[in-house]
Amino acid sequence: MHDARIDALARQLVRYSTSLKKGEKVLIDLYDVPDAIGIALIREARAKGALPVVRIHDSRITREMLFGAEDAQYSIIAKHLLAEMKDMDAYLAIRGSHNIAESSDVPAERMKLAMKHLRPVIDHRVKKTKWCVLRWPTPAMAQQAGMSTQAFEDFYFDVCLLDYKALIPAMNALKKLMDKTDRVEITGPGTHLKFSIKDIPAIVCGGTHNIPDGEVFTAPVRDSVEGVITYNTPTIYQGIPFDNVRLEFSQGKVVKAEAGAKTKQLNKILDSDPGARYIGEFAIGFHPVIREPMRDILFDEKIAGSFHFTPGQAYEEADNGNRSQVHWDLVNIQRKDYGGGEIKFDGKVIRKDGKFIPAALAKLNG
Repeated sequence: MHDARIDALARQLVRYSTSLKKGEKVLIDLYDVPDAIGIALIREARAKGALPVVRIHDSRITREMLFGAEDAQYSIIAKHLLAEMKDMDAYLAIRGSHNIAESSDVPAERMKLAMKHLRPVIDHRVKKTKWCVLRWPTPAMAQQAGMSTQAFEDFYFDVCLLDYKALIPAMNALKKLMDKTDRVEITGPGTHLKFSIKDIPAIVCGGTHNIPDGEVFTAPVRDSVEGVITYNTPTIYQGIPFDNVRLEFSQGKVVKAEAGAKTKQLNKILDSDPGARYIGEFAIGFHPVIREPMRDILFDEKIAGSFHFTPGQAYEEADNGNRSQVHWDLVNIQRKDYGGGEIKFDGKVIRKDGKFIPAALAKLNG
């Protein structure tokens, strides 16, 4: 039996997230997902008079391509993908995963080579198209979340079909506050960071680029970060799971990085290029339905009461000049059940133990 929530999700992605118009070309990128969501997106795009273009991916085939990646191979792949992307007005990606660690054994140098070539494609998509990216619920994701398949599907649609538009006024109030802030101080167990966000715009994320959404982000002044952070949220990057990542900063640069038994792999990622050891994004997350981590960054970076502090590439909208092939959203949860913590803007406590203090931000507390 067809699930009507699939049609509701496709409608939200086409009519709200990307606001497709008549004659616009949209690339629908499907990774290991059911036909139903692809068909629903095609129908919704056509209903708005847009022109859908579809790509279908398989994670095992992608792994095989990456495993033997060569310069000549990915140069031609990237050339054609970039030409296609330049012809698009919008981009919608639905990414499923039967095995989140499918690419974990791809040699790091092959992954680095492929990402070097594909970075211009990603950059063009982010900078020049209306885009939205989301995961698709799978048994593997349910297992990650410690939930039954049915319970996770219900959770997924509750999260993705949130009325994001209703949160926009409070998000705008947080943006206004961040825009006028110079010094940020963050404290919590194993964490004491100080940095500036002066003159770097804050960007509201209310369901127009990622689903799920629910964050306001900016970037630190590149060389201003000092102190230490211990991320209390498990993560996965390039197919490798990491826990308890700890970074120490001096003049903006990661000078010491630890992750237990994965410390060597962590440092290999941070040594991908010079920009990987600097922070490209600082974001505050507040999705009311997402409360626990599941090693899926599109969910985890929006966790209620969290923030993420991201080594690598800065976004053009909130640009501190950092450039890297890495963009790794590492998350810290500051709710009481995760040890608590504070965020201060210019010496004033803005959020304590995951709850915003100013009245104008109260709706972001869920």
